[in-house]
Amino acid sequence: MYCKYYLNLHQTCLVSRDYSAISNAAFFRVNDLIMKNFSIPAAILLAIISSAVGAGLDTARIDQITGLKGKMNEKEGVYRVTFPRDDVKVVVDGWTMPPFMGLGTWSAFTKGAHTEAMVMGDTVLFEDEVNAAMTAALDNGLKVTALHNHFFFDQPKVFFMHIEGLNAKPAESFSVVGQTSLPEKNSITAAPLNEIFETQGESKDGMVKFTIGRAAKMQGVTIDKDMGVNTWAAFAGTDDSAVVDGDFAVTEDELQPVLKSLIKDKINIVAIHQHMTHEEPRIMFFHYWGRGRAKDLANAVKGGLLVGGLLKVSSPL
Repeated sequence: MYCKYYLNLHQTCLVSRDYSAISNAAFFRVNDLIMKNFSIPAAILLAIISSAVGAGLDTARIDQITGLKGKMNEKEGVYRVTFPRDDVKVVVDGWTMPPFMGLGTWSAFTKGAHTEAMVMGDTVLFEDEVNAAMTAALDNGLKVTALHNHFFFDQPKVFFMHIEGLNAKPAESFSVVGQTSLPEKNSITAAPLNEIFETQGESKDGMVKFTIGRAAKMQGVTIDKDMGVNTWAAFAGTDDSAVVDGDFAVTEDELQPVLKSLIKDKINIVAIHQHMTHEEPRIMFFHYWGRGRAKDLANAVKGGLLVGGLLKVSSPL
């Protein structure tokens, strides 16, 4: 049976184009994760995948896989499951926030126009969970379109996306065991990075930055690199222990393949959103952060540029 399944999420939109090829073996592998006490976002992923195997909306199956009892809105034809993120105390502006006030994961399912199933929802994630959840989504053929916060002065920091069984004790850094600390004095060698990006970067105090523009139109006016429509990468630290951070400007069609390329090379995605309105073409921006050897990081970023075809539309620096 041919089926298409659209997962449009409020903070993160995940879209699976075709689940007809999902095997029973794959389903039981992910179902086994639930039995190992993974948290509820993993269960929601399973509900999405398993319900997509059959046509229509199987509410009993959603309940079974999520371990939740959903509610049906007969008027709208929507079946909704909810789960409070209460495993970690979240303090916002000095106040311990009850999940009822906006810390709830939810998914709402409805039938599509033909054989599709649609689900919309939010999942509450901590900083160390975001890229694991995004990886799970992308690895399962889904699309990610937004990632951002709802609060200021929250401890730990809370973000809203979707899907994945995650550690309920938030980490405080991207650092991994054995990773050296960044030096106080930066000393990035520009020449190897200039060669990788095939252009001259801007150097300052041992740091190097590359900015690649692309043209768009807004209100009939052409906007480009210096008006903010650009992809940039800034490198600090040393050649062997560096950090890269920056921003990609991509079209909606480029977003998914570029995200996949960077995540594959261990670059952390930290935000996805738009910077403008009424621009043509529609430009999405995502911010990233990576640690490693400077050349490896540069090649990872360039890989994203090549996947998105951005070097072909680059403005001269």
